[in-house]
Amino acid sequence: MIAHMPVTVRLRFVGFWDGFDPRDNFFTRLLGPRYVIDQEAPPDYVLYTTVGSRRKEFLEYDCTRIFFTGENVGPDWLNCDWALTFRHDPHPRHLRLPLWVLYADAATLVKPPVVDAGRILAAKDRFCGFVVSNPLCRTRNDFFHRLSRYRRVDSGGRLFNNVGGRVADKRAFLAGCRFTIAFENESSPGYTTEKVVEPMLVDSIPIYWGDPLVGRDFDTTSFLSAHDSPSLDDLVERVVAVDRDPLLLERLLRRPWLRGNRVPRCADPAGILGFFERIFTEPVAPVARRGGIARVLRLHRVPAALESIGHRLRRRARKRYAPR
Repeated sequence: MIAHMPVTVRLRFVGFWDGFDPRDNFFTRLLGPRYVIDQEAPPDYVLYTTVGSRRKEFLEYDCTRIFFTGENVGPDWLNCDWALTFRHDPHPRHLRLPLWVLYADAATLVKPPVVDAGRILAAKDRFCGFVVSNPLCRTRNDFFHRLSRYRRVDSGGRLFNNVGGRVADKRAFLAGCRFTIAFENESSPGYTTEKVVEPMLVDSIPIYWGDPLVGRDFDTTSFLSAHDSPSLDDLVERVVAVDRDPLLLERLLRRPWLRGNRVPRCADPAGILGFFERIFTEPVAPVARRGGIARVLRLHRVPAALESIGHRLRRRARKRYAPR
């Protein structure tokens, strides 16, 4: 039997967040078994995002550009050839890859046929956890205060901290909580980050707000979604009702986290790998080498410039509204 040599791909990671390891990350682990990733030679492909300190660096490359984001922004097709974002976008060169997929092996969220909910609850000594640093989401802040009027919500992040300092291990902290306030920074269809899955991984029931289409990936009967309530006060009432009814609490914990108790399409490693195979094999002329009036007028730089301005404004807002 003839063994096939792995294909070498000249790929570079550009503009990622501080602490991102270009040698060991979700993408290298996904591609590693099938491809040799050469990050030293001039790249044929650039996988970039725009959150790091060099968020416009991707413009320096005229090879195939692959855009990835976990933030609430969409692909800029004037500057990228392929895109992986949270959006439910039918574009033929787009793949939905919400940020939560990078934080959890979706297979670990598939529940066994029998769940010992009583044993799980016996190990939890806190009502509700809250681990947040970003102070800018008024909806999340408002809900924290509303729920706190019923019972103390333990805040282990920088925002509203009441446990004597920021917790060192977020998941270990949430493991002791029956509920977790799992609100996104913003609400947008498809925008689902790690906030909903981190409590699931430690059997803490999420109280969720953010993606109004969250039910396409997750079973919303296993947690409390704000998108099923007409108001935040109604959501508080639902939390109180579950907290006061041990049988209802156990029933929630027995429900599957994932819709149909199956790994959703967006988190299927085979599907994500297949998308990269298309990128590496389909002949697409890089957008950076194409002509056209937009590039002549340098309009392709406008989205990156606007994003940079927005980034600076958000930083100023965080400083202005941060709790003192």
